[in-house]
Parts: sequence; C-alpha cells; structure tokens
Amino acid sequence: MKKRRKLGRGIALVGAGMSNFGMYKDKDSKDLFVEAFQDMIESVDKGLDPNDIDALYLGNFSNDFFMKQSHWGPIMTDLLGITPIPATRTEGACASSALAFREGVFAIASGFYDIVLVGGVEEMSKRSTAEITEGLAMASVPYEGKAGFTFPGVFGVLATAYFAKYGATREHLMNVTIKSHNNAPLNPKAQFKVTIRDLMNAKIESLKKKGVPAPQWEDEKDFLHDPRANPSIAWPIHLYDCCPISDGAACMLLVAEDIAKNFTDDPLYLIGMGQGSGKGLHAAENLTSFEATKYAAEEAYGMSGLGPEDIQFAEVHDCFSMAELIHIEDLGFFKAGEGYKAVEEGLTRLDGPKPINTSGGLKCKGHPVGATGIAQLYEVWTQLRNQAGKRQIPIKDLRIGAAHNLGGTGGTCTLTILERR
Repeated sequence: MKKRRKLGRGIALVGAGMSNFGMYKDKDSKDLFVEAFQDMIESVDKGLDPNDIDALYLGNFSNDFFMKQSHWGPIMTDLLGITPIPATRTEGACASSALAFREGVFAIASGFYDIVLVGGVEEMSKRSTAEITEGLAMASVPYEGKAGFTFPGVFGVLATAYFAKYGATREHLMNVTIKSHNNAPLNPKAQFKVTIRDLMNAKIESLKKKGVPAPQWEDEKDFLHDPRANPSIAWPIHLYDCCPISDGAACMLLVAEDIAKNFTDDPLYLIGMGQGSGKGLHAAENLTSFEATKYAAEEAYGMSGLGPEDIQFAEVHDCFSMAELIHIEDLGFFKAGEGYKAVEEGLTRLDGPKPINTSGGLKCKGHPVGATGIAQLYEVWTQLRNQAGKRQIPIKDLRIGAAHNLGGTGGTCTLTILERR
C-alpha cells in the first residue's frame, strides 16, 4: 500500500485571478500577468497588501523560445513592485504552473513562508504555427522527436490505439468537442466563446453571402465530419479536436491555514495533491493510459482520504479531445474503455453527475501552456465559491473539486483536490 502523504501545515487559497485568454497583438506576458494579478487582488475579500507576499513561484514553459526572454520570476516581482522577495520559475511543459502551485504549497507547509503568490504565464501568438509546433515539441521525449512526432501526432496514435482497443470512433471525439464548445460561451475569459452549432451556422451564412452553395449540414456532427470545415491534422485527430495557440496568465494566493480568515471568511483548502512521471511512447506499456496520471491520482486520493467517486467535478487536461477520454478513466471517474460512453450519455455535461471541463477546457478556454495549471485551479476556485454565473454547476452542496494537469507527452502529471468547508 502506498504511503499516505501529508503536509506539515494546512494550506488555504484566499485569492485567484486570471487574464482573458486569447491571441493578442497588443499585449505581452507582463500585461497578461498584471491583468491576472489585479483580478486576484480584487478576489481577496478582506484585502491584500502586496508587500506582505513572502515569495513568488511562477510557471512558464518556453517564453525563452517563444519570446527570446528568460528569467521570468524576477521580471514579474519587479513588475508588481514586490522585490526583493525570492522569485522562482518552475518548468514542467504544460504542467509548469501546477508545479509552481506545488512549490508554493511546500514553502508554506515547511513553515518557512506564510503568504505565497503562485502563477503562470505564456505568450505564444507572436510566433508562426510552425514555430509554435517546434517549441512545444521540445517537451516531447527525444525518441519521439527523432521519429518526427509532434503533439497532434502523439495524440493521433493514442486515439488510434484507444479506438482499436475499445471500439470508440471519431463521433465519440466529437461528443467531447461539442460539450466543450457548449460550456465555453458561458465563460467570459474563454478564448473561443462559441458553440459548434454557431460556428456551423456562421459558415453557412458566410457562404451564402459569397453566393456559394452552402453544404447541407443537418447538425454539428455533419459539420465536424466535413473535411472542408474540419480538416484532418493527424488522423483521427481533426482541427476541432485540438486546443488553440493562446496567450494568457493566471495566479493564486496561498496562505497558511491558520491565517486564512485574515483574508476571507470563505477560503478554499488544499486536501489532496499528487505528482507523477511517465515513460515516452517508445517504452509505454499501455497507449490508452498515462502512468503519471494514475500515480498522481493515487497520491492525491491517499492524501485526501477520498476516492474518485467523491470528486464532484474536475478540470482535466484536454489538449486534444482524445486526452479528456483517457484522463477521466485514469482518474477513476469511469472504468477503462467506458469514458467515451459516459460522455455520449451526457454524464460529463455541465448539468451531469460528473461535470468535466466546465470552463470550456483547454480546447475552448485556451491553452497558454505555462498558465494552464493555475487556470484550471482558477475554475475550481470559481465553481466552489459559487461565482461561475451561467456556467455554475447545479449541484447542491458543491464542496469538492479537482484539477488534473499533464505535461509533455505524459511525462509529468499533477492532480490537485480542493475543498470548500
């Protein structure tokens, strides 16, 4: 039996902020992080003096490649006017800011600090698609890169293996896509606030205005099946199975549990946390599961004393629609090979018994990779604090939420469980 982890000191979340996600010609990483920080400051019910922050942990994957600038920790403390506190950058590919969160937790749990700012940022849109693809591919295992794999190719392989093993089809990926696009318009910070049906209708109207005969799409799946509207990227992965190129930032304020009520009467509490690592595709024993996710889940469930049935909702790392199906199985929400059926039956919808990616997920909310881990936790914060507006989960006594963040091609994974008491 795995050792049950525990912290030497309780951790509370008393503030959270996020920038709008998108592609911005007129904003850079500094602008985005200030936007998130100001949003976080406003969320602290009893106020925060930034000079009380003891340390910053900042997740960033590859601004040194995308923006030709490194050393982002002290850049941000200088920007926020909180020097000379220590500033540390964490890197774990798409899980970079989830690692920043963990480091902030450990810093407080050790007793060394009491108030810590954790966050993440990424600026991707100033580079071409080819350059972004090259930059992201630096997070793959060397063997994968030498074989010519980029991330769509990796998840195309995983989808092919999953289809062959469990009998799923492209239409089951479409169910994930349609659900994500239905949630995103309810999220004012999301990059793609539009449903698939609305995209379909807009395309029809555009063709009519040009005097071009419009395709006879009867529904969203007709639209997604049409290669003119939804071209193949790496079969069976198509355009609308993929997350976008994004700019964005997010941050959270962590404090020792015994001082949480100095900041708010309604803090959230960290009750479970896990991290795992995993093999590359060349050595993986199972192409329909991530060992890093399973390890992280076991660690987080063990720390919390909960099981997957106790998690009321979750944000999972849906960089591709296929990824969501694998993750909800690896996390124990559904049995292996049953995830695609659960989505088809509506179990993961906003109004279903196990809502998944209420924010719109990486697929529609956006995926500025260094910011994603904290942005996922921001959605958990927003839902548990009953501040999600039209996308608020209609579950009575909503108390337990989780965020799952994957880095690289499965090499890093975290699961974080939060509670409202």
